[in-house]
Amino acid sequence: MVEFHGWPESPAALEALQSVLGAATPEPWQPPGGGWSAAGCFVCFARGTSGQGSAGDPGWAAAALLRADGSRSVAVVRAPTGYGYVPGLLALREGPLLEAAVRGLPEMPDLLIVDGTGRDHPRRAGLALHLGAVLDLPSVGVTHRPLRATGPMPPGEQGAISPLQLDGELVGYWVRTRTGVRPLAAHAAWRTGPEVAAFVVLALCRGQRAPEPLRLARRAAREARADDARR
Repeated sequence: MVEFHGWPESPAALEALQSVLGAATPEPWQPPGGGWSAAGCFVCFARGTSGQGSAGDPGWAAAALLRADGSRSVAVVRAPTGYGYVPGLLALREGPLLEAAVRGLPEMPDLLIVDGTGRDHPRRAGLALHLGAVLDLPSVGVTHRPLRATGPMPPGEQGAISPLQLDGELVGYWVRTRTGVRPLAAHAAWRTGPEVAAFVVLALCRGQRAPEPLRLARRAAREARADDARR
């Protein structure tokens, strides 16, 4: 069991924790047959923020819960970020904001969908894995492209997948969520393997390119940003 005492506040501290998380072997999660809930989380920053950003940039984070019965809940938080963006160290910039948004939901989901990588990471602990560990929730990462993993594109039809490997390890799959549309990378993360990651991404897309909980969270965060800009 990994103990957490807040989010690391420096690259060196985060890298040390990522090494611990990447080596952890928590009990794997499998989607229950009777249905399961999923929450997506997403953070956006003020328009006009360029480059890697910096500490103090205003951020809007949202979490959207999709229950097994189809009902939904959304939580939004607004707060400054504590760090700029550094590849492989995204948790420094987004982790606390996303945790606050998910904890704002009326109940915790069975599964967390994160806009970030999981085991596709130099220390096998990208933001999706890290956030799942902090919240003690099985998690899956979804991105438009891998961080370091490589693999051939899948066939063009909806539902096709192809492996993503990093140093010979299977860390996720390319997933074709819609026919003729560029696939997404589904990342194994906290308590989930590559096959589960691909399965839940396809199950939650519902005819769209991205999983529904992630789409809802992205829309809520951007709407909150727009509302604040109009005030």
